[in-house]
Amino acid sequence: MTEPSHTIKNHAAFIWSVADKLRGVYKQSEYGKVILPLTVLRRLDCVLEPNKAKVLAVYEQFGDRPDFLRSAAEVPFYNTSKLTLTRLLDTPDDLADQLKVYLGAFSEDARDVLEKFEFDKQITKLGRSNLLYLVVSLFCEIDLHPDTVSNIEMGYLYEELIRKFSELSNETAGEHFTPREVIRLMVDLLLTDDPDLAKPGIMKSMLDPACGTGGMLYTAEHRLRELNPHATLRLSGQELNEETYAVARSDFMVKGEDAEIAFGNSFTQDGFEDEQFDYLLANPPFGVEWKMVADKIKQEHVDKGFDGRFGAGLPRINDGSFLFLQHMISKMRRPNRGGGRLAIVFNGSPLFTGAAGSGESEIRRWIIENDWLEAVVALPDQLFYNTGISTYFWIVTNRKSKQRQGKVQLIDARDYFVKMRKSLGDKRKEMSPEQIDEIVRLHHDFTEGDKVKIFPNESFGFLRITVERPLRLRWEVTEETRAKFVVDKKIAKLSAEVREALLTGLDRWGDEVITDKPVARKKVTELMAGAGQRGKALQDALLDALSVRDPDAPPVLDDEGAQVPDPDLRDYENVPLPDVQVTFEADVTARLSTVEYETAVNDYLTAEVLSYVPDAWIDHDKTKIGYEIPLTRQFYKYVPPRPLEEIDIEIKQLEKEIQVLLAEVTE
Repeated sequence: MTEPSHTIKNHAAFIWSVADKLRGVYKQSEYGKVILPLTVLRRLDCVLEPNKAKVLAVYEQFGDRPDFLRSAAEVPFYNTSKLTLTRLLDTPDDLADQLKVYLGAFSEDARDVLEKFEFDKQITKLGRSNLLYLVVSLFCEIDLHPDTVSNIEMGYLYEELIRKFSELSNETAGEHFTPREVIRLMVDLLLTDDPDLAKPGIMKSMLDPACGTGGMLYTAEHRLRELNPHATLRLSGQELNEETYAVARSDFMVKGEDAEIAFGNSFTQDGFEDEQFDYLLANPPFGVEWKMVADKIKQEHVDKGFDGRFGAGLPRINDGSFLFLQHMISKMRRPNRGGGRLAIVFNGSPLFTGAAGSGESEIRRWIIENDWLEAVVALPDQLFYNTGISTYFWIVTNRKSKQRQGKVQLIDARDYFVKMRKSLGDKRKEMSPEQIDEIVRLHHDFTEGDKVKIFPNESFGFLRITVERPLRLRWEVTEETRAKFVVDKKIAKLSAEVREALLTGLDRWGDEVITDKPVARKKVTELMAGAGQRGKALQDALLDALSVRDPDAPPVLDDEGAQVPDPDLRDYENVPLPDVQVTFEADVTARLSTVEYETAVNDYLTAEVLSYVPDAWIDHDKTKIGYEIPLTRQFYKYVPPRPLEEIDIEIKQLEKEIQVLLAEVTE
């Protein structure tokens, strides 16, 4: 891809100088609300100029016939007004109203973009501030005709403006703008290992369901052209924020490129329902709650199950990251039609948040057991504009190469960065082209080393077992049990006379210690009868009040003769999954009862538990399958502390230096 021309750099500088005229009326972070739609408007105006007369003639003859008018304009949009931006300057006193009329005469797609910018409001504000004529006249001095500024050059110009305005708004830049080198790495990981892309005339499709300003799609398209100039990539995106949707739509419009950008929430207003794509990529917002759309998502989860998008499970309400991933997986092209690949940016939470059986764990299990997770790449921190946290790429595909089948590749790229000379918000690091190429090479080579670990799918799974130990009690009357009796809520509800009668019964209990629950129950029943009371609820309350845990007492048995577990001694252990190749099943009950799984649990009990607590057992009904990806743990390297002698020498040296400094001060 060629560098921007000198002309484009001059245009960008000129437009930036126009933005400077807004100082005082607009904050710097708001400049884009005026400059971006005016840049779009000037480009559309210049593009339509050669065929303006033809369009007006067709409009006069046939009326508003979009197919006829687009054909006359020879581009996918048109304007049926006799006005142009330049002609608008002939009526300075009526400029605001005439400009709004001119905007209303655009075709629906172009008008939609300008409406999403809410440019009407800016026209009114500029008019009140006596800036409208000045700003419009300055834009009319810029020649953005395609003969002067090609589509590629226009793309550079617009992207430069987007970048500048995003950097000025550090608090929101990360929501809508992903650093270019991050996109480049993501796109290369997604595309460069695909043999299909070398085929002449190949046509592929790509979706970004959280496309922001469209930078990922734009970069992907140009990267594909570099890999294969004869390839075609059909681009699609969806964006929730009106202004960034307008930026994305207008970006492709001014470049003259065909991209379908839908507006709305991807979860509840799916702009590409029932469509499938060869590639998908996204940088969804981190840790954003989905409470506002929870009802519809939960309804789809219940009603459609795995026939819908969210069958595997629902994450916590305060983090919708896994909803994006499930949505994207549902849109991967099916394997029998060539399959699909996706790349998504996550923070660390999706790697391990959620216990076995939780929504997050079940989603990880669904992805890994279906053998879709190809790789996870750990990135440096401080790469993004609005957060300094560590981030990760997940590469997911339903068409793994033969050598990758049944395996997951972990790549530690946390050290692949260079410090920026000037930070942009929280962004203090960036990756060089050489570092990007090295990370892509590590992914391609699929060879273990210091920065690469390769694991079988099942190594990320575990059995979450519940280890129980018997409840051991004795029943007696002591100061401690009397105190429990007094504060018990059920006993406190009794009348004063009944409580007094029960206390008299406790006095008759004496020093007797009972370690057999049936005997204790009989004793309590007699005590209650002396107070004129009966009923199991009160009986249980008295038994609980008079009980004392005793490790030497025999286990307490329930009515069926089984040992009662002690909740205070309950423990949970993670047992590695047995080395058995499995495919995903929504119901795990059958798998947990298989010989391999029962053997794994019992072997763990024998080796790791019974030697320490021989009375323990496992409650198999509570066993759950869990999945997590402890990436950083796999690359942890133990660094032993320095010898004490070395530390001692250093301390003494520092003491000497401090003494010298103190001496200089006192003298």
